[in-house]
Amino acid sequence: MTVPSSSASDMPWVEAKRQAGTLLLSLGGSWITQRIGRQAEALGATPPGDARRVSLDMAAVEAMDTAGAWLVYKTVKHFRALGLEVELTGAGKATASLIETVAKSDIPCPPPPAPENALIAMIARVGATTFFFGREARDLTNFLGHTIMVLFRLAVRPWRLRWTAWFSQMEQAGLNALPIVGLISFLIGVVLAYQGADQLARFGAQIFTVNLVAVGVLREMAILLTAIMVAGRSGSAFTAQIGTMTVNEEVDAMRAIGLDPMEVLVVPRVLALVAVMPLLTFFADIMGLLGGAVMATAVLDISFVRFARQLSEAVTMWSFWIGILKAPLFGFIIALVGCYEGLKVSRSAESVGRQTTRAVVEGVFLVIVLDAMFSIMFSYLKI
Repeated sequence: MTVPSSSASDMPWVEAKRQAGTLLLSLGGSWITQRIGRQAEALGATPPGDARRVSLDMAAVEAMDTAGAWLVYKTVKHFRALGLEVELTGAGKATASLIETVAKSDIPCPPPPAPENALIAMIARVGATTFFFGREARDLTNFLGHTIMVLFRLAVRPWRLRWTAWFSQMEQAGLNALPIVGLISFLIGVVLAYQGADQLARFGAQIFTVNLVAVGVLREMAILLTAIMVAGRSGSAFTAQIGTMTVNEEVDAMRAIGLDPMEVLVVPRVLALVAVMPLLTFFADIMGLLGGAVMATAVLDISFVRFARQLSEAVTMWSFWIGILKAPLFGFIIALVGCYEGLKVSRSAESVGRQTTRAVVEGVFLVIVLDAMFSIMFSYLKI
């Protein structure tokens, strides 16, 4: 039992009495956060004995905040858990309302989840991933259709095409990419020639290294590496540029003043990559063959003249045109994915990075898939 002293009349106190099978707890003082520390255990620790009922008399309570109300509610909950009947008496309207609010906030924690079956979890993940890819494929197809419609509209009204933006994008995606594309293609030509010569030397057929380099570079390696480099360089740049404009609400501002973001942002970038990809591929072809010729001269002692003569016998015009014909389609796909992911950016910088990464991954994936399909088709057509 705790009783108030004359020097601290506003300190919280509890007085316990027993009468006729009832435990009477009288509360008084200020039940606020700063003062209830000593009463936190004393209030609920009073033994009920043989009492069947508990009555909490709060007529002497001068003040109460949420902490005090929570302590009173815990006490009521404790005695009810012991099977006793509990009633609150003497509480003011504000105090009773506060205790009732605290009681409504006492939401039990959910039970821990049952152990998940590994097989069911794997099937669920596969299903969720399949649904995600299906939704992405649907949205990207819709965006493709929208882009084609805008291109047809601009073909009818070419004066609406933003020529300055188109040439600017051609410079950034094409001219500025020449050094890295040329270097990569040259080194790939060197690698192909070196590895081919090392393997063909076992059969005394080193001269056919020229055939290996020519066919590999012209049909596959030049266009594929160029597309991958452009996807990582220009496709990601498209997503980052458009995504940043989306975060800064510039795209919304365009729509507000009557400009179509598809015409202003998407079409110039798509047409720019479609135009520069064949040129980049041709440059990659030249650099790849040059790398092969340099390595063949250094390793096999094959002169440039002999390399050129063997090259003319090893390849046909189709070997050259196969890579060139795939270039515009690859450029279209890379630009389409980059712009699509850029317009999907939400209002956060984190989303810009996430969509940029996704644009590169999706662009490279689609390029490789299309290249595999072209290879199967050309093989079936005997080209």
